[in-house]
Amino acid sequence: MTNVKIRPYTLADFEGLLAVQKEAFPPPFPEELWWSKSQISSHIETFPEGSLLAEINGVIVGSATSLIVQYDGSPHTWEEVADNGYIKKSHNPNGDSLYGIDVCVKPSYRGQGVAAALYEARKELVQQLNLKRFIAGCRIPNYHHHAQELDVNTYVQKVVKGDIHDLVLTFMLKQGLTPLQTLADYLDDDESCHYGVLVEWQPSK
Repeated sequence: MTNVKIRPYTLADFEGLLAVQKEAFPPPFPEELWWSKSQISSHIETFPEGSLLAEINGVIVGSATSLIVQYDGSPHTWEEVADNGYIKKSHNPNGDSLYGIDVCVKPSYRGQGVAAALYEARKELVQQLNLKRFIAGCRIPNYHHHAQELDVNTYVQKVVKGDIHDLVLTFMLKQGLTPLQTLADYLDDDESCHYGVLVEWQPSK
């Protein structure tokens, strides 16, 4: 098992964080959608505990950014909950839920437990801060293959049952997260037919 170290990121890590995104989302992915230095700075200033990176042998190989919200079940988009990637306006230090807005892992380091380690760190943060849950808006990139035959909720149910494998949602289920609700127009994402699935993990009581 690879030794993955998780720690908060700082502005000094920006080039390493950018390298992760460049490898994970190469052109023709729009460069303007990579985290900017001003966004990274805002994450650190607003909620440093939720700004995490993963290292293997001193190399930055992944990152994950979160904020705190008050979960009430209201429909929302990624841009709304993420404050267009800045989190400053949407972070609620008095909220009850940790909300993950991204996870990114270098493709050359995938399969080594990096994403799983970042999710475990988020679960630990939920417990440290005495929050009710961890939630995240999950892509369902395999849905476009089934959208003609299945509505989105039926698709999610079939993924949960194991009848269909979804590249992202199946991974989330393996991390112990369960679907809470589907969100229309969550992201500009043709593969997911623009849907997101809000998934949840709650600590044991």
